[in-house]
Amino acid sequence: MPHSLRLRAGALTAVTAVVLSATLAGCSDDSGSDSGGDEDLTAQKLDWKDCPAPSEAEGGGSAPSPLPDGDAWQCATMKAPLDWDDPEGDTIGIALIRAASSGAADRRIGSLVFNFGGPGGSGVTTLPAFGQDYANLRTRYDLVSFDPRGVGRSDPVECLDDKQLDAYFQQDATPDDQAERTELLDNTEKFNAACEKNSKKILPHVRTTDAARDMDLMRQVLGDEKLHYFGISYGTELGGVYAHLFPRKVGRAVFDAVVDPTQNAEQSSLGQTKGFQLALDNFAEDCVSKTEDCPVGDTAEDVQSRIAQLLKDLDRRPIPGIAPRNLTETAATGGIAQSLYAKDFWEYLTEGLEQAYDGDGRLLMALSDSLNGRNENGQYSNIGAANAAISCADDKARYDSSYVESKLPEFRKASPVFGDYLAWSMLSCTDWAVAGAADHPDVSAPGAPPIVVIGNTGDPATPYEGAGRMAEALGKGVGVELTYKGEGHGAYDSKNKCVRGAVDAYLLDGKVPAAGTVCS
Repeated sequence: MPHSLRLRAGALTAVTAVVLSATLAGCSDDSGSDSGGDEDLTAQKLDWKDCPAPSEAEGGGSAPSPLPDGDAWQCATMKAPLDWDDPEGDTIGIALIRAASSGAADRRIGSLVFNFGGPGGSGVTTLPAFGQDYANLRTRYDLVSFDPRGVGRSDPVECLDDKQLDAYFQQDATPDDQAERTELLDNTEKFNAACEKNSKKILPHVRTTDAARDMDLMRQVLGDEKLHYFGISYGTELGGVYAHLFPRKVGRAVFDAVVDPTQNAEQSSLGQTKGFQLALDNFAEDCVSKTEDCPVGDTAEDVQSRIAQLLKDLDRRPIPGIAPRNLTETAATGGIAQSLYAKDFWEYLTEGLEQAYDGDGRLLMALSDSLNGRNENGQYSNIGAANAAISCADDKARYDSSYVESKLPEFRKASPVFGDYLAWSMLSCTDWAVAGAADHPDVSAPGAPPIVVIGNTGDPATPYEGAGRMAEALGKGVGVELTYKGEGHGAYDSKNKCVRGAVDAYLLDGKVPAAGTVCS
């Protein structure tokens, strides 16, 4: 079951690069009052120290390299209530990372807090991977990110172990008969039961509203009157929920790769099905438009049909992947999806398909491993577990196999490649231990200042239409939509000068772009 496909952050392509290199080498607060009832928590002092190497739950690896000016990344842990309904009860630690502002002290605006998405992505590992992209913003801000509760070092949700996850992600996630459907349901039940057994204490407290309240506590502990914020992918949903809860505490905020806040879980899955198919269409058109022959098809239609046939063949007979595992239909579909998050990775998709047609599944499996948070040492981060926990705690809907079967024709029409995969993923929260909170998040934020909302016309994971709906849902005078005509998940990290110029002018100088601005 592809728990971890949903709403992945584009920044996770950094993980993809690591895996590939290794493989190829071998409720509203309109008064704006402060959150929390324990003054000790709002007055706590953070003990900033040089950052350690990432934990296994964060994905492992080495401690972050120094910044270009030689400064070290600093890490600290903030205490937050386990249960925001009982703010004086037990606490948990929220892992933070920062790069202190590089500019003059009298020009410093405050902290700029990042969430790169997932849900379930570690901000403590992602911010250093992309820190140079935000060097200009660092001239006036401390760059800050964090592992949300349930993620990485912040009391991580734990479900299956590494060996069990290898088997889990090898299973057939697109069942063709009753036996395969039963197996899928059984495996989903085992995954969810393991989450409850290993993480029972934290599971009821990982909703997006909980993370939003953590961010307001973070704002206070960092010493900022307003929360200046940069949210990407799921980070836009988190930012929207924060704006709803604390509209008068919003500072300068940017939402990039925007989640549609008006959709329920089914609508979101169908939207992603269409989005990934659009991205695959664009990949195919790009491949055959090259001056030299496209190595994976003569026409765009041929590319698509060959991919569909490859998946059918893998369903019947997997091919060797990264030993000792084989490349299954499920893993190949995940690998194709991962490669569509950034146009820079289309070349890996081409190469991976070429290899797979010749019986070598290693590259597509490396891409699939990245999607699922598996490093080259066979260790999984907890992004899959956290993704499931946060999504299921947020989403009220619970679907059964009969309902999914009734929706298969609609999903298949939307995409012959991703339709079954994403339709069956709706079973992820079946029998989850914690009830879902709502059909969709409330992001209405009357009284908040302008929030810049960026939609990318070629975004596979958070389709473009979601940006306009987010801008509308935030409210008149709050959501300011900017369009980027491009490919991949997100706009700012595409390095498009128009997008970067507009965002930097707003965050650094307070210049709100004109609503309806288009960058290409």
